[in-house]
Amino acid sequence: MIRCVKLWTGADGKSHFQEGVVELDRGARGDAISAKLRIEAASFHETDIDPKLGWHPDAACQLVMSLSGTLQFETPDGSFVLHPGDVLFTEDTGGAGHDWTLMDEEPWRRLYAVLEPNADVPFRPKLHPAGKATTAQGDER
Repeated sequence: MIRCVKLWTGADGKSHFQEGVVELDRGARGDAISAKLRIEAASFHETDIDPKLGWHPDAACQLVMSLSGTLQFETPDGSFVLHPGDVLFTEDTGGAGHDWTLMDEEPWRRLYAVLEPNADVPFRPKLHPAGKATTAQGDER
């Protein structure tokens, strides 16, 4: 499984996050693969200094595959850290958004994959002992 953090805009107009994984199935050659993802566009980005964007929503629903750099994201729910190899699944395209800062000297290299409308992303929320998914503040979903 690949670690994935989902960001979305709630009915309250605020961004929320939930940790989980990208679901993978057994591939024909013994590897683990996901279903094909429907994307509109993809681009690589590199940021070597913190641009101090402040609170902002994302421009589109997208997957952000982090290649290098470690970041701390802030939402009204709290914070989480994104490491190289993690995937960020963003659906927070409105409202107050989120903020992030670089935590190390490595540039943040990433691949943005803008999703087609209604694309099916194999995100599975992290389950807690009661068997229910929770937000960062422990609220059940």
